[in-house]
Formats: sequence, C-alpha cells, structure tokens
Amino acid sequence: MSVLAWIIVASVAGGVLSVVAAAAFAFSARAAHVPILISYAVGALLGAAFLEILPHAFASAKSFDQMAATVLAGILLFFVLEKLVLWRHCHETECEAHEAQPAQHDHGRSGMMIMIGDTFHNFVDGILIAAAFLADVQLGLVTAIAIIAHEVPQEVGDFLVLMHSGYSKRYAFVLNVLSSLAMMVGGVLAYFTLQAMQQWIPSLLALAAASMIYVSVADLIPGLHRRPEIRATVQQVVLIAAGIGTIWGVGVWLH
Repeated sequence: MSVLAWIIVASVAGGVLSVVAAAAFAFSARAAHVPILISYAVGALLGAAFLEILPHAFASAKSFDQMAATVLAGILLFFVLEKLVLWRHCHETECEAHEAQPAQHDHGRSGMMIMIGDTFHNFVDGILIAAAFLADVQLGLVTAIAIIAHEVPQEVGDFLVLMHSGYSKRYAFVLNVLSSLAMMVGGVLAYFTLQAMQQWIPSLLALAAASMIYVSVADLIPGLHRRPEIRATVQQVVLIAAGIGTIWGVGVWLH
C-alpha cells in the first residue's frame, strides 16, 4: 500500500472510529443527565486546550508572543462569530437569544463554535498523521492509534455540547462525522504540500484551543451557575475534574 493510501485510510479510520466510540458513550446517557454531564464537557474541553493543544502549539511555534496573540485573536474571533449568529436570529431589540437560555439548549450557538474548533483540530491531526507516515509507516500507524485514543474523550465532550445546544443525537452524529473528515483533508493536503503547511500548524492549534476555551468559559460555565446548591456544585466540580483528568490520563498514557 502506498504512503498516500496509508494516510487516507488512517485519517478516515481515526476520525470515524473516534466519533463512533464517543457517540456510543455519550448517547447512553439519558436526556435528563445531559445538562449535568455538561460539567464533564467543560473539563474535557479545557483539559484538551490547556494540557494538550496549547503545549503542542507553543512547542512548535517560533514565537511564544505570536501564539499568545493568536489565542487572544481567536477568542475575539469566536466572540464576533457568536454575535453574528445572534444577529441572524434577532431582528428586534427584544429577542429570546439575548435572554438567559434554559439549561437544555442555547439555540445551537455553542455547538457551532465547538464544531469550528473541532474541524481545525481534526485538520491539524491529519497533517500530523501525514508527517508521521512520510517518516515511517510504523510511526504513522502508532500516531493514528494515539490520535484515536486522544480524540475519544474530546469527542464525548463535543457530543454533550451539541446536545446541550439543542441538536438531536442523529444530527450531532452527522456533524461530528463531517468534522472528522477534515482529518483526511489535512492529511492529503499535507502529503502534497507538507513543507508549506507545517508553518501553519501552531496557528491552527492555537485557534482550536481558543474555540474550546471560549465555548467552555462563555457558553457552558455560566449555565452551571444556575444551579448554585451545594450538591449540584460538588457534582459539577467533580465532573469538571473528571473531564480534565481524562485528558491528562490519556496524555500520560500516550507519552
């Protein structure tokens, strides 16, 4: 099998398998549990951003200042994108999208944001898979397996965010599968233009991290504050820690 064929097979398998595994886990939760499990999504997203993606971005970047500025610009970008979504749905001064949303959905805003970031992330994963296969097929296979293991907990968080945003399970699955195809696009493009693409990897990672940080802090955490009772707060803290711990555990295992 040619190197290009290995890259395509590994990218498709890596993206689709991680989505299927995450869906099997996320969809087993009852609908009433989804708002509670959003706490886990917060931890998984923040853990992926701060423990995995940003360290990789800073390690690959020529300038720490440039990466920090890219993250900041990314947060501002996603703020503007969310505003555009609000403006599209609201044409009057009083609009339900401007009011506090119920815990079960937020009119798809945070789901759209996380899909943008996840697509960036999958695209970069495809580039990394291609680079590994170009170096050695065995290294490429190991890298693909590692990416699947790394993606599953993050995809679980993505599914929970999409359901929190009001998407059906079927639509959430379709969106995640389409997003995972960016891995193949990144891999194929990197195979042909790897040298030109490598310089963009840190910036793409920084933007993906900015999306995860923005969604967690701006869209998900405020919803958790609607349940200030002690029992709910303890539950939220434990689940956030579990999400972070999952990403940390996967990272330790891979290294």
